[in-house]
Formats: sequence, structure tokens, C-alpha cells
Amino acid sequence: MSRVKDLLAGTGYWLGWKALSHLPESWVRWGFSTVTDIAWRRQGHGVQVLEGNLLRVLGPGISGKELRQVSRAGMRSYGRYWMEVFRLPAISPERILRDMQLNADIEQALNDALNGQGVILALPHMGNWEVAGAYVVARGIKFATVAERLKPESLFDMFLKFREGLGMEVLPLTGGPNVFGVLAQRLRAGHMVCLLCDRDLTESGVEVDFFGDRARMAAGPAALAVQTGASLRAVTLWFTEDGWYAHASPDIPVPAEGNRKEKAAAMTQQLAAAFEKRISEHPQDWHMLQRVFISDLDPARLAGPQSGPVGTVPDAAVPDAAVPDAAVPDAAVPDAAVPDAAVPDAAGPGSAGPGSTGPEAGG
Repeated sequence: MSRVKDLLAGTGYWLGWKALSHLPESWVRWGFSTVTDIAWRRQGHGVQVLEGNLLRVLGPGISGKELRQVSRAGMRSYGRYWMEVFRLPAISPERILRDMQLNADIEQALNDALNGQGVILALPHMGNWEVAGAYVVARGIKFATVAERLKPESLFDMFLKFREGLGMEVLPLTGGPNVFGVLAQRLRAGHMVCLLCDRDLTESGVEVDFFGDRARMAAGPAALAVQTGASLRAVTLWFTEDGWYAHASPDIPVPAEGNRKEKAAAMTQQLAAAFEKRISEHPQDWHMLQRVFISDLDPARLAGPQSGPVGTVPDAAVPDAAVPDAAVPDAAVPDAAVPDAAVPDAAGPGSAGPGSTGPEAGG
């Protein structure tokens, strides 16, 4: 039965990319809006989880009616994300460059990367990170990310091909070279690294205060900044009527005090606070259809016990010593895997290890 489901899933994604990019955009938009409205009315598991997460964002004083209005807008935003993913091959780089709005801090981060400075962009599952990745590539910036291995393998291969076709370097979270070491090497070479990190239930996840509750986030972006000295910024994304908006925080400096794990914990908490602010302003564009708050989880689902207070980084999250470049040979992931030129498309949900991308929002 699982083989049949895997085959159907793989076939569905394949048809999506093959067919939907050739249909009129208005037809596809109507179709996705209709499907997401049906899913919202059925109140399935994903919608219930989304509303539980939104309740933290909106606060206990929110009425049931108001919560439902935001969750409906959230499902429509989620549908728009998938519509754009399947249509990215038909969206020109010129259109993405024209319709993407930026704040001054993200413009600074992009300029730093263009000037050969290592830059880490840490993101929540918000807006359309695929389009944002396509925008970065269209600006001529070398860019690496991480992807979870999916089942069936053919589905993982499709997403890998999709993102590499956009011009990204995509490292598999497992079954490849040491991911942390390769990313550190890329940063030291002056490249950009983009990682989704607002959900991490593995043993390397670090507990943070998030909307008045506790959640686990990936410590990888902060750990890479501590190790390499690369600039770290929180980037949040949301939809505009006809395009997209990308907002970056100011650079998050490495604290002067504390050991490596304590520094990474403090920086991860700053990322969480930056995510909070923009998610509060655009709650409908936070596509978190999976449980993220620890109080919502079955303790058995947590991959390892989290000892210590909020902000404690597990040993697995941050190497005790720097990983030297020699530990990751250049041949492991060649520079040629990151093309200088831009080809249209980009990254997806899921977060583990240094931060990763997968195909279904919510990771």
C-alpha cells in the first residue's frame, strides 16, 4: 500500500510541474484557491494544527470567528505557495526581480554576498521561500541550502532537480558529505547559505521562547555564524497582492561572552524573536501546518530529551571545535554545483540539522 501511495505522490508532483506551468495562471490560481477552501472547510488535521499554532500568534483574546478567518487566509496563502512552486518554470527571472520588494537590511545582505562576504539567511516557513531563492540566484549570488531526503527517492530526486534547475546548490541532509562542514566551507569562500529553521524536533533542536510558549528551532544557522564569523540575519517573507516581500533583520552579532553552545543559543533566540515580530504582522503567511510548540507534542515524538533551561543547546547541535576546511575536501561538493548564472526556480519546508528544506510546508 505504501508503494502505491509513493507512486501516486511522485506522479502527482511530476504532473504538477509538467502541466500547471503551461496552463493560464488565472485557471491555476482559481483551482488552488478552490482546493484550499475545501480543505479549510473540512477542518482536517493540518488545518487544526495550523489554527493551534495561529492561536499562539493571535493571542488568547482572539474569537473563534476571527481565528477561522485568519486560518482560511492562511490556507489560501499556502495554496498560493504551491501554485507558484508548480508554475516557477514559467515565471521569468525578470518578473521575479520586478515584483520582489526588499527592505534595506536584505539589500545590504545581498550586496555583502555579491562582494564575497559569507552570509547566512535563516528563515521560517513563511511566504514563498522558493521564489525568494529564485530571486537570490537571479541577482547572481551563489547560494547553498539543505534538503531532507524524501520517500520515495524519486520524489526527492524531483525536488533536487527542481531546485538545482533554479541555480541552487542543494546538499542532502543525510547520505552525503558532512553538511555542517560543507556549509562552513561555502561561507568561508564568500558564498551565501539559506536555511529554514523554525521547526526542529531532532536531538539537535534548541528550545526557544516563541509566542509565549516553548518551541524547538534548528541551531545550525547560529552555529555556522559562531564557527565561521559569517553574517547572520533573520529573513521573513510574505505575499503582496501582485508579488512578494522579503524582510531581513539587522546582522545578529556573535555574543562576546559564553562558550560556543551558549553563543549559538543566544543567537537562535534572537532569530526566534525576529520571526515572532513579522509572523505577528503577517500571520496568514506562516505556513506551519505541523506541530511546532513543545506543549502540543507527545513527549515520545521528541528525538532526544532536552535537558536544562530554555536556550540550552544540545551537544549534537554545535561542534565543540571548529571543523577545518581540510575536513571537507573541495571534491565533496564542487563549486561547479553552484552556477554563477541564474536559471529560474527554489527551497521547501522541513528543518533538521543545520536547517533544511523539504517539499511540504511545515516540515
